[in-house]
Amino acid sequence: MHPRAEEFAEEAGERYGVEIDVHEFEEGTKTAEDAASAIGCDVAQIASSLVFVADGEPVVVVTSGANRASEAKIADVLRASDVEMAGPEEVREATGWSIGGVPPFCHENDPTVLFDETLIEHEEVWAAAGTPAAVFPMAPDRIVEIAGARVADVAE
Repeated sequence: MHPRAEEFAEEAGERYGVEIDVHEFEEGTKTAEDAASAIGCDVAQIASSLVFVADGEPVVVVTSGANRASEAKIADVLRASDVEMAGPEEVREATGWSIGGVPPFCHENDPTVLFDETLIEHEEVWAAAGTPAAVFPMAPDRIVEIAGARVADVAE
């Protein structure tokens, strides 16, 4: 297992008492379509963690791979006047993880987490496990609980 994926799994166990079943794919899971194809699930079951900056504060938006996150809806949910996609350094600073491998929880600096309401419809979703080639399955309501996330309409 990749050291960063192993680190995520260990941290999830230590911080939240959950066992993470990491699956790694050599071909990578950089896009939601790649991940769904590798896993053999619907693209709507991919829980992509994207980082935005809302009024200067980082926010992780966990959105379905079938959706595109809406900066306007994120702004509405957070009552923010300015929302934009975070750059690579902002992502790492806010979460401790690199773009493409950001998990929905185990973030370094405890940013706000919003969770796409369409993901709740599934029994199981797949999220990044610390690297662009590692994912794990989990019930969406469990992710919401662990992440302290707010379920919201964040999709275009």
